[in-house]
Amino acid sequence: MSDALKHECGIAMIRLLKPLEYYKEKYGSAFYGVNKMYLMMEKQHNRGQDGAGFASIKLDTKPGERYISRVRSIAQQPIQDIFAQINQRINKELTEHPEYADDVAAQKKHIPYIGEVLLGHVRYGTFGKNSVESVHPFLRQNNWMHRNLIMAGNFNMTNVKELFSNLIELGQHPKEYTDTITIMEKIGHFLDDAVSKIYKDLKKEGYNKQEASPLIAERLKVSKILRRAAKNWDGGYAMAGLIGHGDAFVLRDPAGIRPTYYYKDEEIVVVASERPVIQTVFNVDFKDVKELKPGHAIITKKSGKVSIKKILEPLERKSCSFERIYFSRGSDAEIYQERKTLGKLLMPKVLEAIDDDTKNTVFSYIPNTAETSFFGMIETVEDYLNEKKTEAILKGGGKMSAKKVTEILEERPRIEKIAIKDVKLRTFITEDSSRNDLVAHVYDVTYGVIKPTDNLVIIDDSIVRGTTLKMSILKMLDRLHPKKIVVVSSAPQIRYPDCYGIDMANLETLIAFRAALALLKDRNMYHIVEDVYNKCLVQTELDDKDVKNFVKEIYDPFTDEEISDKAAELLSDECIEAEVKIIFQPVENLHKACPDHAGDWYFTGNYPTVGGNRVVNRAFINFYEGNKERAY
Repeated sequence: MSDALKHECGIAMIRLLKPLEYYKEKYGSAFYGVNKMYLMMEKQHNRGQDGAGFASIKLDTKPGERYISRVRSIAQQPIQDIFAQINQRINKELTEHPEYADDVAAQKKHIPYIGEVLLGHVRYGTFGKNSVESVHPFLRQNNWMHRNLIMAGNFNMTNVKELFSNLIELGQHPKEYTDTITIMEKIGHFLDDAVSKIYKDLKKEGYNKQEASPLIAERLKVSKILRRAAKNWDGGYAMAGLIGHGDAFVLRDPAGIRPTYYYKDEEIVVVASERPVIQTVFNVDFKDVKELKPGHAIITKKSGKVSIKKILEPLERKSCSFERIYFSRGSDAEIYQERKTLGKLLMPKVLEAIDDDTKNTVFSYIPNTAETSFFGMIETVEDYLNEKKTEAILKGGGKMSAKKVTEILEERPRIEKIAIKDVKLRTFITEDSSRNDLVAHVYDVTYGVIKPTDNLVIIDDSIVRGTTLKMSILKMLDRLHPKKIVVVSSAPQIRYPDCYGIDMANLETLIAFRAALALLKDRNMYHIVEDVYNKCLVQTELDDKDVKNFVKEIYDPFTDEEISDKAAELLSDECIEAEVKIIFQPVENLHKACPDHAGDWYFTGNYPTVGGNRVVNRAFINFYEGNKERAY
């Protein structure tokens, strides 16, 4: 509950389809694209606060003029830092050269960051160190305009070792062992190859090098480059790239794991990780923002021609359900309804846990992101109470006094703001040695609203590791002296690591896994752990397509409720006086609430790509051997 759960990245891309003078005349500024990019990145700051980056390309510049600009930051507020630097540079140029103010051509020539193609990125660091060198966009430089490549992505690859080896086999010497560098160099290799081949053809046709340059831009087939580069990728990704002369693309993985949305009209092409970002920043309707199909790329040529191309054969759609539960902003119309439904579907189990005693139950939520599922839960409580009221009044047969009817009608769910997070204190907690004591004070509680006869029901998006729940929340709630504390998770039990962009690389940190291990010990079944370890070891030399997820056998002997009850036991300190009950969302309810987003591998172990099973087995081997390395 309220554990720090990091998500890897958000992307934003803008391609202006008109000359910069058009935006100056219509919107009052040639910096229209830069301003919109700032808004798009700010509206996605929930997707990454470890770092942010921005890059732009100017079209049709003359030789010797700078046409690529890039700025990156790992400051405490990286988006603000980036755009403060951009604004400072723009203002400096305009102050020193007031004649640029109404001269768009001069602005484009002399002021950096202004351009027709823009790429933004926000990052949570999960692979590699959190240094500015790890922040996207990445730049692959070359004196040939067509061979410059700028890339940023929301992604994680399960087969980085294989892809790295492929680069070495191609004769390259990659400067870093990270998935971003590996992917960029793979695309860059086929970009170089394509440019060389086109130039050779043009040379045969009688064109000199200078004449060939614009023709290379016309003939370059971005879709073919992506097909060759992405052939062996295994992972979840939304990969954005800009080529020096002005072509741009965003490619989505074939299972649709990572989200990608786009909007285009006669003025602009926009791509982002979340739909409401585009709706809000550009004031467009829900229906006008399209979802990019899995395995497809949206490609914008330098000419302004936009096309959607199938790059890879789509797999069974497994878009990330955690996007719906937690990561994406709840302002998306569909996500809002899905989260409310998740809350509604939990109510039968909640009512059972409180013995249908709504009169002596207080409902609340932690943190604010759980508010929407809380609304759904409360709507269901109200429906339940309305049925009870109707039944009670009908039993009166019309002979009930007005006072009694009023008394019946007055019953409603008891809703209180119980836990309040101290945001400033949270950002202060950095040192492990003092963390436990500080974590206990992350939340304050509201006193005076809970009676000793009350149940206290608290809903959250998910319970991952349970650290904050154990060290802080349960102790704080117990100070209110409720009879029973019911902790409700709108997500199912998280049993398996993620390898597609969420920072859940290890098994032993997951409370559901620890609960299953404890049950195996309690029932003298711990030999299953060694059996699974040996089965995982046998598979280490198999091809990914032949690997099975044997970690499922750790959970097979137990019901969901047995694991939930054991998790409650593990997270309850001896000093807690109230009875503690934990309720997780059943997986089947998740599918009912989010029918079009079936990516549930963290809960079921059913990974959407062949590399997932290798990762979960490696995670189990690491756990068994006490190895703290990442599984991918």
